[in-house]
Amino acid sequence: MTGTLYGVGLGPGDPELMTVKAARLISEAQVIAYHCAPHGRSIARSVAEPYLREGQLEEKLVYPVTTETTDHPGGYEGAIADFYELSAKRLAEHLDAGRDVVLLCEGDPFFYGSYMYMHERLSGRFEAVVVPGVTSVSAASSVLGRPLVQRDEVLTVLPGTLPAPELARRLADTDAAAVLKLGRTFGSVREAFAEAGKLDDAVYVERATWGRQRIEPLASVDPSTVPYFSLALLPSPAYASRVSPAPASNPVPASGGEVVVVGLGPAGPEWLTPEAAAELDAAEHIVGYGPYVARVPQKAGQRRHASGNRVEADRAREALSLAADGARVAVVSSGDPGVFAMASAVLEQVSAGHGAGVRVRIVPGVTAAQAAASRVGAPLGHDYCVLSLSDRLKPWEIIAKRLDAAGAADLVLALYNPASRSRTTQLADARDILLRHRAPATPVVVARDVGGPEEDVRTTTLGDLDPSTVDMRCLLIVGSSRTRAENGVVWTPRGY
Repeated sequence: MTGTLYGVGLGPGDPELMTVKAARLISEAQVIAYHCAPHGRSIARSVAEPYLREGQLEEKLVYPVTTETTDHPGGYEGAIADFYELSAKRLAEHLDAGRDVVLLCEGDPFFYGSYMYMHERLSGRFEAVVVPGVTSVSAASSVLGRPLVQRDEVLTVLPGTLPAPELARRLADTDAAAVLKLGRTFGSVREAFAEAGKLDDAVYVERATWGRQRIEPLASVDPSTVPYFSLALLPSPAYASRVSPAPASNPVPASGGEVVVVGLGPAGPEWLTPEAAAELDAAEHIVGYGPYVARVPQKAGQRRHASGNRVEADRAREALSLAADGARVAVVSSGDPGVFAMASAVLEQVSAGHGAGVRVRIVPGVTAAQAAASRVGAPLGHDYCVLSLSDRLKPWEIIAKRLDAAGAADLVLALYNPASRSRTTQLADARDILLRHRAPATPVVVARDVGGPEEDVRTTTLGDLDPSTVDMRCLLIVGSSRTRAENGVVWTPRGY
């Protein structure tokens, strides 16, 4: 009979914060394994020491390197991979001999824990049991005396090894956060908090629950003093606002506020106009659908308000409310904000009485139709119609009537929102309606993720169009009777 592998979480450092189950398994185990640096000392073993007993076999899994410098031909990753393979073989020898092995892991084994690399190598051959532990994030919140999150707040856990711009984006888009793996990454982490406008609210916590724990404002920490076992914590903003409410400021006249609805273009920063970039830079608040807000460059002190895809009215009211208090607000849309986007949603809420006295401006952007057309030539070179196939805001009967009218008028069509997970039949119906007026050989451009990493633009015909190959990220351009497709180029002559 083979032994059992136990991945035992030790908690954040205080031996009294270890679970009863963890303490029992440690005291009963035949083999205790733990990772350590070349000097041989192990933090995990020191935490578990009160529960060890005489006669237990100990396996030191000594890391071959502690920094990303090594003579291994595979570099740091190659050296670590070999180390894990060798460690797994050593533990497997005990397990094959019928000995239970407890592998100690600080915090929780599956929360950035070293145990997981043994689990993936051994759990297929031996019984493997994971015992959870209190994480460093929970410990930091506890010693700080501040809740992590409450009610509908969102907590984001991030590794400090992410690039500073990516960290800043994610910090700006969350309510509360914990950033782990500091040490050498501390400088870029602090830079990211500053870029996200949240440095003053962040706290540095080192060795939480240990005898040498340290708590300071993140902004005041000397980077040269930061060890690996530390984290940056951005606790619950709702709690902070109740305990230490912001000082009252002089009210700003409502006439001073402004909402600018900005078109980001269809993809990356190369599609952003200089006018749009200037408005985003000048804004105090950025409001929009989460993925679009994420495309806006970070700016220190700028507040970001990201939301879901189907709350356009709520977004518009939030922007108008912020502007009514005197703020300068940018509402972002992909493509052009006036084409199936946020410009009309904002103006609709103004018409309903929201944001009295707030000025609203619209800054155009490159549309998805223009971007798709540019990839193949000039299919929109003559009169064309822009139509959404989504029936979420209008009945299909209206869409079908407009498709029929555009088809009869021999207009080129740019079809937005052609399909989704829940809308799987509309595109086939639209194709059949247009075939009443167009030849099956009519060129059709299917453009997906134009300007993005998954860009795919292809040309087919109306008769051969397969709706199953089209999803929500696609835009279709259906030619008129005059549209031509030759040698990969699609264009519609200006003369008729």
